[in-house]
Amino acid sequence: MALPRSPLAPAETPRLPDLHGVRLAAAACEIRYKARSDVCLIALDPGTTVAGVLTRSLTAGAPVDWCRTALAGGSARAVVVNAGNANAFTGARGEATVEATVAATARLLDCRPEEVFVASTGVIGEPLPTERLTGALAGLAERLDGGAWPAAAEAIMTTDTFPKLATRRTEIAGQPVTLNGICKGSGMIAPDMATMLGFVFTDAAIPAPVLQRLLGAATEVSFNSITVDGDTSTSDTVLLCATGKAGSPPPADPDDPALAGFAAALEDLMVELAQLIVRDGEGAQKFVTIRVSGAESRAAARRIGLAIGNSPLVKTAVAGADANWGRIVMAVGKAGERAERDRLAIRIGGHEVTRDGLAVPGYDEAPVARHMQGREIEIEVDVGVGGGAATIWTCDLTHGYIDINADYRS
Repeated sequence: MALPRSPLAPAETPRLPDLHGVRLAAAACEIRYKARSDVCLIALDPGTTVAGVLTRSLTAGAPVDWCRTALAGGSARAVVVNAGNANAFTGARGEATVEATVAATARLLDCRPEEVFVASTGVIGEPLPTERLTGALAGLAERLDGGAWPAAAEAIMTTDTFPKLATRRTEIAGQPVTLNGICKGSGMIAPDMATMLGFVFTDAAIPAPVLQRLLGAATEVSFNSITVDGDTSTSDTVLLCATGKAGSPPPADPDDPALAGFAAALEDLMVELAQLIVRDGEGAQKFVTIRVSGAESRAAARRIGLAIGNSPLVKTAVAGADANWGRIVMAVGKAGERAERDRLAIRIGGHEVTRDGLAVPGYDEAPVARHMQGREIEIEVDVGVGGGAATIWTCDLTHGYIDINADYRS
């Protein structure tokens, strides 16, 4: 049964331009779902370079294992994605499904198997019906189209309530380049290299090692800075592909000043996609931004922010519009990072709540309570020990999350 669209969803879905060297198609193959698309094929022109970040889960699915190996080649000609079945914890049968999918795609596109990347998302532990997936590939190849971004974004959804797309334009050495991205994610979202399925494409010419550095840096402040429920998926995959069709000169160094605009655009696009995942968090009614400062390091600030963002007590307080800042104090204390209790400062919605380890003199909860009743919640915490800072995005925890996940396989 289709879930109602998240109240935090954007009012409009952006229109992505055609991107030279990328064609897409989607189909309904009944991998798990009925009467909806659940497989997409993305074909890439020869010469496309690729970078990726993958889940560090020790129970990763067969597609992740394949991608980890294929990334060493630095070249991509296709991405095949299915929704509804994660092809994880499926043993030799899962590996055989990946091999069959890769082989069939390579034959259709006349490329090497290691240039085909695969990703799966959905239920863990159930064999994926291989023939339904491989049998659809020829038809998908015939329908490849440069404008099918919305169809591809919809085909990779599971419990998502809206497709997630973003685009940016920038320049490299004066040459215009485009970036397009799609992703999926709603539940089982917690940062650990990658936290969902995400695919970003550009017509810039960028060597694979440079692309990898850029993607790693952008992932840290985007997909690795979100959490819905604290659970890391077995399927998390983020790929960045560069077709080279824009004619931009290929930089050999990720620190090349000519790449500054591209790096900023990539980060901006990936932050938008990451935030869209939080806005579609299962059962979410509120979008929460947590800014931590005064930490020992950026990594420490991030861990403190995640301790706050993953706390069921904080998240349920947000859901109930309860200005219970004591739960934030608790979460800072459990994070395992240095924090000076008697210098701890908290602001909610821009309103000062605590200072020097105590509630501010004359603290008035009324404006904080009004802020907590809104859709967009802001929490700022200074832990008073250093200069480290980080931003985390999360959502509230409602009964809707329980409803969705209690019936996930029904």
